[in-house]
Amino acid sequence: MTDGERITDADSVPEGGSLLFTVRDRKGGQQREAILVRTDGGVEGWLNYCQHWPGVSLDRGDGADIRNGLILCRQHGATFECDSGRCTAGPCEGDALDALDVRTVDGDVLLDDDAYTFDHLGGSDHDGGAEDPTSDSPFDF
Repeated sequence: MTDGERITDADSVPEGGSLLFTVRDRKGGQQREAILVRTDGGVEGWLNYCQHWPGVSLDRGDGADIRNGLILCRQHGATFECDSGRCTAGPCEGDALDALDVRTVDGDVLLDDDAYTFDHLGGSDHDGGAEDPTSDSPFDF
């Protein structure tokens, strides 16, 4: 494990929503969007895409839709448990969101993940092109 990189303070993670941030793959340097969500146990981190269709972001920049401890995919209606990432309903039922190792220390949320490094708060710098794995389009143009 790494020593942990500060993402934000825990109070910045909204109740009933998410905080969007960007990480970089330690091997290839590719940017990936991620989200932080509140749970009964603290804060969890997930890569920001639906397991059914990786081109669909759960948080499109205005916070993920969270209801009763479940993250809702606005595209397909799939629901994911905030604390485990497990899909409880929808086309990817039984799958789970890709987790990021995060922890809270002295009020700060730290990224403590061997595969990713913190880049910045907010969405990635990509322009949504066809080569982009977070594009909302399933088609190459």
